[in-house]
Amino acid sequence: MKELKIIIVLLIGIVISSCDSDFLSPEPSSGITSATYYKDASEVQTAIIAIYDGIQGINSTRTQDLHAVQYEYYLTEMRSDNTRTKSQEGEAAQFESYSVEATNGIVSNYYGSFFNVIMRANTVLANLDVVTDPDTKKAFEAEAKFLRAYAYFNLVRLFGDLPLIDRVIGPLEKEIQYTRVSTSTIYDLIENDLETAVVGLDNSYTTRASKAAAQALLAKVYLTDDKNYSRAQSLCEDVMGSGFELLDNFNDVFYTERNKEIIFAIGFESGLTADSQNFSAEWLNGVGRTVGVNYVTTDAVNALEESGGDRTAFSYRIDPAQISQNQVTKYLPDGQDGGDDGRTFEGDARLAGNDWIVLRYADVLLMHAEAIMAGALETTSSNAIESYNKVRERAGLEDDEDGTLTIDELLLERRVELAFENQRLFDLIRLGKAQEVLSAFSAANGYNFASTDLILPIPQREINLSQGLMSQNPGY
Repeated sequence: MKELKIIIVLLIGIVISSCDSDFLSPEPSSGITSATYYKDASEVQTAIIAIYDGIQGINSTRTQDLHAVQYEYYLTEMRSDNTRTKSQEGEAAQFESYSVEATNGIVSNYYGSFFNVIMRANTVLANLDVVTDPDTKKAFEAEAKFLRAYAYFNLVRLFGDLPLIDRVIGPLEKEIQYTRVSTSTIYDLIENDLETAVVGLDNSYTTRASKAAAQALLAKVYLTDDKNYSRAQSLCEDVMGSGFELLDNFNDVFYTERNKEIIFAIGFESGLTADSQNFSAEWLNGVGRTVGVNYVTTDAVNALEESGGDRTAFSYRIDPAQISQNQVTKYLPDGQDGGDDGRTFEGDARLAGNDWIVLRYADVLLMHAEAIMAGALETTSSNAIESYNKVRERAGLEDDEDGTLTIDELLLERRVELAFENQRLFDLIRLGKAQEVLSAFSAANGYNFASTDLILPIPQREINLSQGLMSQNPGY
């Protein structure tokens, strides 16, 4: 996608800066602008592909580059009881100790990255009139709205109230850019966008938007926001009838990419800086670095050892270079283990091609059970238990023994099945267990968790640029 990074500047005419300028303010960089570039469907399609490029993020160590999904584990797994840094140093350590500052550069980078994705989606939606074929136009609208909804869903769960930017805005429209609206208003946009996506997409793709991806994401939105359990159940059942299945071997989910279990993934390709990712290498501490990030907590190790079944061996390992530490192994760079010392790779581990899995079938089965439970602490529904058992059976575990599925059992199963896939924090919040679980985890480790830590600070840079329009979240 190297050429897409050039195209997006031509198409949108916007340069993203992390220092002195407004990240949504256009700066002329070419005589070609969105007003003059878009002439036909093929040009709109290049802009759609560029949205994925924005989600993929830039594989570099430059703080001014937008890293997007490559930074997501900091804001999610490392704020749960699943992972931590190796040496408790730097900005990364703020996440594990619940001491995130509004000036944290990783937070600012993620916030800017996903508003950049929203801007790219809005640009596509603003130029659909040049698409003359009605079916193509409908599909393009559905795809752009799916991606905008995906970006907003990530942001609203992490930051709470947000600016609602549902169209291309100009550099003088500061009030729209910096006025935060309620989460309910953001969720209205997300749900409407995903309903459009469900109608307008098919299941042609795994690393692009699809009907099943829209259905699965919308089910998770309904479980999270307005607790529309019946709609969430129906959406999950639609996906369950769409030909997806659990792979026999858990490890194959991650190393036989774009398989029948994957509903939606962010695609990466190895060896090319423009298309690869470096989080796999960062997690291993295996490329000459000394800090290490996203290391597995003792709490997560215990959960996997007790309840992970066949998944345990494929989820974490002892650090070959320091046996007191444990590493995430679901995303070993291109499937290589780094040799006996964890550092010896055939290629550059920082140019890994592992796709990032956003939605997979096991997640849908467990959401199906959750939707049937409908907020109850337990259920005896055979349909809920059947979906729950399917995930356990693949892991070599016994079926539910007592005919009753509890929220705690479901939450534990989601933890060990989806460990290190950026789901744990959101699961704890959605299922009403975050305060209890994270308070206990924090106390046991000498951290500083408070209820206000369930959402992140709005980046201080945005507060400053707003000139009084934007407020900060409580606790920051």
